[in-house]
Amino acid sequence: MSELSAVRLLADYNQWMNARLYGAAVTMPDAMRQEDRGAFFGSIEGTLNHLVVADTLWLKRFALHPACIDSLAPMAILPTPSALDVPARDTFPELHMHRLWLDQKIMDWCGALREADLDYLLSYRNSKGVAARRRFGSLLTHFFNHQTHHRGQVTTLMSQAGVDVGVTDLLMCLPSDVQ
Repeated sequence: MSELSAVRLLADYNQWMNARLYGAAVTMPDAMRQEDRGAFFGSIEGTLNHLVVADTLWLKRFALHPACIDSLAPMAILPTPSALDVPARDTFPELHMHRLWLDQKIMDWCGALREADLDYLLSYRNSKGVAARRRFGSLLTHFFNHQTHHRGQVTTLMSQAGVDVGVTDLLMCLPSDVQ
């Protein structure tokens, strides 16, 4: 599998898993979803919000890549989050709708990438203003790994709250080689 094929697979997995998590989260009472459970970002909703915030920050950085200017142009209109836990939207339904929008942007953007785009050295500043320069393909690996890390926390928090998310394995998004 090429690196670009892997990126597109991870974009598919991201969209599939977010649909599963939000599908389970909407069945929960607000108080249960917002209860501080001792996670990095407190609650289930806080962790889902953090993923939206972090994805927004990264997508705004990725929009600096010459090959991504058009495909990530909608990110330019979004305000830059001031902190990793700042509320991305006022209500959970609004957060959910924004997540759906972001995931479609990620799918479209990854679909427009070319293999050669992954070797570009992207210069950006982190949330503390520290300058960095890294290979774009490596940053994409971090982007998708970060999502998986926090979604794993959400599935654990949901399980502890008695909510079954079901199967979460990337394996479910892999094409079968059986003819």
